[in-house]
Amino acid sequence: MNDLVITGLLVVTLFLILGSSVWIGLTLSGVAWIGMQLFSARPAGDAMAVTIWGSSSSWTLTALPLFIWMGEILFRTKLSDSMFRGLAPWVSRLPGSLLHTNVIGCTIFAAVSGSSAATCATIGKMTLPELARRGYPEDITIGSLAGAGTLGLLIPPSIIMIVYGVSADVSISKLFIAGVFPGMLLASLFSGYIIIWALLHKGAIPISGEKMSFMQKLSESRHLIPVMLLIGSVLGSIYSGLATATEAAAVGVVGSMVLSACQRSLNWQSFRDALMGATRLYCMIALILAGAAFLTLAMGYIGLPRHLAEFVGGMGLSPLMLIVALAVFYIILGCFLDGISMVVLTMGVILPTVQAAHIDLLWFGIFIVIVVEMAQITPPVGFNLFVLQGMTGKEITYIARVTFPFFLLMCLMVLLLWFFPGIVVWLPANM
Repeated sequence: MNDLVITGLLVVTLFLILGSSVWIGLTLSGVAWIGMQLFSARPAGDAMAVTIWGSSSSWTLTALPLFIWMGEILFRTKLSDSMFRGLAPWVSRLPGSLLHTNVIGCTIFAAVSGSSAATCATIGKMTLPELARRGYPEDITIGSLAGAGTLGLLIPPSIIMIVYGVSADVSISKLFIAGVFPGMLLASLFSGYIIIWALLHKGAIPISGEKMSFMQKLSESRHLIPVMLLIGSVLGSIYSGLATATEAAAVGVVGSMVLSACQRSLNWQSFRDALMGATRLYCMIALILAGAAFLTLAMGYIGLPRHLAEFVGGMGLSPLMLIVALAVFYIILGCFLDGISMVVLTMGVILPTVQAAHIDLLWFGIFIVIVVEMAQITPPVGFNLFVLQGMTGKEITYIARVTFPFFLLMCLMVLLLWFFPGIVVWLPANM
């Protein structure tokens, strides 16, 4: 049967099952089983058992539940209040004033949480009520939070980086290092946009009545010490070579428990809630990863990745046009699937094509993270949009509209990475 017909049948089957509200992990496994039964000679049941066990027992993947658990523990501490008190005095004189706490807060929290949704929710709980109380415009407040919340995926440690590293067999530690400069640059672009917006809408930003001396600002900055110590212990252990990503994740869990205990927010209930929250989230992710691994194997037996790579290679696309096409593809896919599903579902098909175009897989990993970030604020399945809808009660369409400028900044970021690849590869190559 023609490869295009087989691909079409599997894609239609995939979206039909997804549309019937079946779990994503089970959908991927079901489509893979159908594909192997109909279009391959290998027994589907045997392949499913071997593949799911292999994908679930990966040692590298153990970093994922640990980082999720760390984020869940921090979510229940007084970290957010402390960060606001430490940051607010330093940004009050910038154009945009306290709006920058959205960007800086998300940047800091992203360094201790690999989840975009957790970053958006935690910082949003802190900044949305405070900025509303002070009279900041609702549209730029929500938009900047939605955009900056995506930094939870780019600034290490990152759940998506771990998933990509396992899927593409790329060093997770190098991915973490590679994400530092792009994460800081994207945060700077967000803050730069806020400054420009504030200068164009001078009457919209409330004038800060608080004037603090330099020493008073330093005194308030002491509230940032706990989170900076935790960031230093997690990332420092990775970058110094003392620990792998998995071992650093364990350091992060212990550090977050110590921080929680020092803030008197660690009790049996909070410990239990954090552990159960992390378990539920990881079980969902693990099921998706297992289903995607089986689907990747099934597509390999059918021959779709090889034929697709040959088809794309035969089109004569330049590497730049290939990246543009993939960016559009992932943005469209992000309208229907969450970020983790996008990565694990497509890597088996996309990686041969990327390797044939001689694109660095480390650079490609950061590219994937950024386009997945775009998916976090792309309706109708943008996770950050759902988080903010629950927190603000606004319509998804309104939140997507006020977030659109930050989506465009991410598009600009992709172009910067392409024309200046050293932003990604310089730091890992020199450490």
